[in-house]
Amino acid sequence: ASLSLSLSLSECISLSLYISLSGSDCHSLSGARSLGPVFEEQPMNTLYPEESGEEKLTLGCRVRASPPATYRWKVNGTEIDLEGNGRYSLVGGNLVIKHPVRSRDPGSYQCLATNPIGTVISKEAFLRFGYLSQFPTEERDAMRVTEGMGVVLPCNPPPHYPGSSYRWFFNDIPNFLTPSNRLFISQVTGNLYIARTWVNDTGGHSCYLTSQIDYATTSVFSKPIPLAVQPVGDARQYSPNIKVKFPSEIYVLSGQMVNLECFAPEPTLQWRRLDGTMPFKASGTLTEPVLHLPDVQFEDEGTYECLAENSRGKDSVQGRIIVHAQPEWLRIISDEEADIGSDLEWSCAAAGKPRPACRWLRNGLPLTSKGRVEINNCALKILRLVLIDSGIYQCVAGNKHGTIYANAELKVQAFAPEFQSNPVRRLIPAARGGEVMIECRPRSAPKPTVFWSKGTELLSNNSRVSIALDGTLRVRNVSRSDEGRYTCFTENFLGKANSTGTVSIREATKITLAPANADVNLNENITLQCHASHDPTMDLTFTWSVDGSPIDFDRMGQHYRRAVAREAIGDLTITHAELRHAGTYMCTAQTVVDSTSAHATLVVRGPPGPAGGVVVKKVNDSSVLLSWSRGSDNHSPIGSYNIQARALLSQEWRNVRTGGCWDLFPTGKGCDTNAILYLYCTSTPERLTPTVAPSSIAGGGGDRHEVAVTWTPVQREYQNGPGFGYVISLRRQGTEQWVTARVAGAESTQYVYRNDTIGPYTPFEVKVKPFNSEGQGPFSQVAIVHSAEEEPSVVPSRVSATSLSSTEMKLSWEAVEQVTRNGILLGYEIRYWRENDNEAAADRVRTLGLETTARVSGLRPHTLYHVEVRAYNSAGTGPPGPSTVITTKKAPPSQPPGKVSWKSIGSWIRIKWDHVKALENESAVAGYKVLYKSDDQSGIKLVETSKNSVQLPMAEDMSYLVEIRASGEGGDGTPTKVRISKHSGEGHPSGIEVKRSFGPPRQPFLLLLLMLLLQ
Repeated sequence: ASLSLSLSLSECISLSLYISLSGSDCHSLSGARSLGPVFEEQPMNTLYPEESGEEKLTLGCRVRASPPATYRWKVNGTEIDLEGNGRYSLVGGNLVIKHPVRSRDPGSYQCLATNPIGTVISKEAFLRFGYLSQFPTEERDAMRVTEGMGVVLPCNPPPHYPGSSYRWFFNDIPNFLTPSNRLFISQVTGNLYIARTWVNDTGGHSCYLTSQIDYATTSVFSKPIPLAVQPVGDARQYSPNIKVKFPSEIYVLSGQMVNLECFAPEPTLQWRRLDGTMPFKASGTLTEPVLHLPDVQFEDEGTYECLAENSRGKDSVQGRIIVHAQPEWLRIISDEEADIGSDLEWSCAAAGKPRPACRWLRNGLPLTSKGRVEINNCALKILRLVLIDSGIYQCVAGNKHGTIYANAELKVQAFAPEFQSNPVRRLIPAARGGEVMIECRPRSAPKPTVFWSKGTELLSNNSRVSIALDGTLRVRNVSRSDEGRYTCFTENFLGKANSTGTVSIREATKITLAPANADVNLNENITLQCHASHDPTMDLTFTWSVDGSPIDFDRMGQHYRRAVAREAIGDLTITHAELRHAGTYMCTAQTVVDSTSAHATLVVRGPPGPAGGVVVKKVNDSSVLLSWSRGSDNHSPIGSYNIQARALLSQEWRNVRTGGCWDLFPTGKGCDTNAILYLYCTSTPERLTPTVAPSSIAGGGGDRHEVAVTWTPVQREYQNGPGFGYVISLRRQGTEQWVTARVAGAESTQYVYRNDTIGPYTPFEVKVKPFNSEGQGPFSQVAIVHSAEEEPSVVPSRVSATSLSSTEMKLSWEAVEQVTRNGILLGYEIRYWRENDNEAAADRVRTLGLETTARVSGLRPHTLYHVEVRAYNSAGTGPPGPSTVITTKKAPPSQPPGKVSWKSIGSWIRIKWDHVKALENESAVAGYKVLYKSDDQSGIKLVETSKNSVQLPMAEDMSYLVEIRASGEGGDGTPTKVRISKHSGEGHPSGIEVKRSFGPPRQPFLLLLLMLLLQ
């Protein structure tokens, strides 16, 4: 659709699906997706027989496009006038040429297809005419030669295309001459070479030329050349003289065939390669006049020689085969959708010899480096894309052997943000204490500016909340206060959009009973326990892996089973354990919002492996001395070795007593020296009840209403048997009733007891004893363990704040008791936020101990901050005390000292500079700081002065780097840097390094709008 010139840019952009600006018109397609022209058929090289009876010639061209494309054609770079020339017509996209003529129609043809999206141009197709003219009708000159001499009969073929084959006949058809060592017909020139003439060669010789064009064979022949051979009594032999030579340089395309011709009067011919081995594919023999090399490749490049030799001497000719290649693509371009205002980078790469050069087309027209377009051979870059950059682009690579085209469509997009296809998730569950990420991915071009809000509060980056470059909101250390509605606001120069989701806080998933390290004997069963607590509103699943590989229970069900029908229990049972089942097992409990894992090591004990390296050390009459190396004990100590042997002619293995082998040979004849010996091992460990109790009973921490108990496991040598585990007994301090639990696994180190009646930081008496399959061992000593803490309830008081500089403040407060009924305090948390910010956006700093003073840096100059201090322990942060406010000092002077000069006075240098005047929003200049350092010193010296000059000591033959900066209560300002040496005498700095800061940049969408208007 063509719209009026008064149509605004924003109206053009709002049209549906695809927009292409051409001049001041705006084109739109609605409904089907638009598609630029893509070739389905391109014109092919064509050989047209001139004698063909066809009255027309068709060159094919077809594209896929929406809306349909229109077609144009070029010949030799000039567009064909299809309307004004009746010889040309279009059938679909095909070009039809009526009555083609060799004098005007040969050349390079290209098809161009155009629709509203762009124009694409086809590869070049060459139209050539096949023809074969007649030989001249004039009689040919006669030739005379003495018998035994060589002679060349020229063919002088008539004009023809393509190449043809040559034969000669004698006197009349079909007396065709057969090539031999005496006769040679060149397929290059058509000439007939007779190396040694005979008297019976006298007669007429005619050149016979055959051309095959499009399955049709045509032949013509010349008038005969009369040849008279004068007989002599004794024909003499001549030294070799090569008459048919090949060029010194032969250029050939990779994959083609090379034929090298070499002929001399009756010598012996020999072909060889001078710089390598003759290719195996060289057809024929290496003593014939023609060397055939089919399917030439780059490794066939080299120098080839033809050597002609007889008893009178020798002659040779050499030529170098140089292999070239047509261009072929290594990397092509592909369709691209890009945002308005963004940059486009495309590159293509082609192989070939000579190396192909690249050029670029847009909509069929050459593209050059100009303005926003940068072209570097095969690389194209367009800066700050605008809508009129949309179209069909082609990378064209070519050398003298051909040209190839790579096509791609560029769509420059511009539309307002919208969330219809990808809104913010409506409900986002998050685990308490974890983190939540909320994606904001609107469809927008250009990329929009993104803001987030929680309720009515605008969010900004701080230590807990961050907004990524792609617009994703990330909240760390999630708590109940983070629940609520979150809205993503997006905006570009075409409009705005927003989408809202609700964050719902769920209880974190926790492993309450982790799998413990365990031992199991071969072919026995063992269960690795894994229990977890989770938010009751969500489903809990357990997965297991061994040595990092997930366990496939469907495929490995013969040995692995997991607990079923109990949601909080994910125990793994290994049945009929094999040695290969040993490894590190990881249990993962997960919900849709979080996951947690715990791992344990399983040792599978089995009979020892075979002994190795059995060696016969010594052979006596009735005994042998053996030695061997220990095999794998498979985690079972080797108790003894059994030795078995059999006679060479016997199939029965029998145990052999050490010290003799009479059991092997009842006849008492002694040991056969040819006996074969076999070793294997057994183990029989002793089983007892445990005798040693666990040590280091401790605990604490965990979640609310929990008591966590830890211990150091019993070492393996004291476990005394399989089925090892621990019995945990605990009770509230001051009560009589003990609570008992069993934990399997010799390497278990923790047990968590949960009861909703347990208060915070409640003392418990705890003792632990071991057990195995034979019974229980002794209890450990009783230890006092406290239940989990809760957040402190105490409040720091008398909070005061002092501004130290423009970016730093000092805080102090009155201490609170370290031990409270909720737990033991670990330190204090300082929260501070700017006057116009919400408390939820506060930055946080924690002390590492119970210090009552702290310094906070990284503040903004001349800004009012609210500050509060809270106590914290392992459970979290307590309530705040009364907040206070503080205003940081003004920023330090931003201007560096100017007009620095210096003068040498004896062993001193006096340096002067202009006073610095502070701006209105900067702190007053209180003095100056001068830092200086010589080239051979690593230390820096500081001089402070209230004046605008300073005198510094300076050694001979030394240069100094000096920095001068103004200082005030807001801190130190920007320095001026100068390099000074005594030999410089009086002087001024040749260069001053000054770092300056600038105001905040404008909104990105304003810049984009300005850019678009400029375009």
